[in-house]
Amino acid sequence: MSNIKLIIEYDGTNYAGWQVQNGSQKRTIQEIIEKALQEILQEKVKVTASGRTDAGVHALSQPANFKTRSRLSPVKIKDALNALLPEDIAIKRVSRADEDFNSCRSAKSKLYRYLILNSRLKSAFLCRHSWRVLHPLNLKLMQSEARVLRGRQDFKAFCASGSSAKTTTRTIKKISVKSIRYQLSAISYPLIAIDIESDGFLYNMARNIAGTLVEIGRGRFKEGDLKKILFSRDRRQAGPKAPSRGLFLAKVRY
Repeated sequence: MSNIKLIIEYDGTNYAGWQVQNGSQKRTIQEIIEKALQEILQEKVKVTASGRTDAGVHALSQPANFKTRSRLSPVKIKDALNALLPEDIAIKRVSRADEDFNSCRSAKSKLYRYLILNSRLKSAFLCRHSWRVLHPLNLKLMQSEARVLRGRQDFKAFCASGSSAKTTTRTIKKISVKSIRYQLSAISYPLIAIDIESDGFLYNMARNIAGTLVEIGRGRFKEGDLKKILFSRDRRQAGPKAPSRGLFLAKVRY
């Protein structure tokens, strides 16, 4: 048996997330990739991803792995998959992995990026990949407040209900809020990128942090409030959940 590792890029707009949903008519990334692999390998395989992205969430670099009896080379598997998969799912790399490698259990940390279009200018291209916020945002305050989230702490205040996590303690290794630009034509769009790297994420944690930081930028919360929200361990004290369309799984470290 060979253990094959995939690096996958996808636009999650038209999908109900990564994981196969039994009894549901909604398409998922895992389902489509597994069906394509079954056609290529002539055997049924289960693809394990580094994590389950929610409906509408995107991935720039989603690692996944599966085991197969096939002797097809990684290059042939990659080419065959990209020929069969829809345009909004792309296989960036395929390689052989160690027998005990597991995309989920072997992960040390994950980096998520959340994009905010802070402009009154409407973009037909960014509408699927960012959260358009019309109200001016105080970037410096968002940056200073975000620092209190670093380190090993209890993030229950940013965990959505319905989580099956045994503990709500996680370690945020890095968090940044920065201004970037997007330019496809003569118009340059102002974007805010929130990057969060953690050893693990609770249910909707990244989107709840992004939503809270936007409320800080708008002035609903003042300086020092994020620390109070964190220590409250109360989801009701934090800001709203940011829309899924702005979230990207950017990188997974092993």
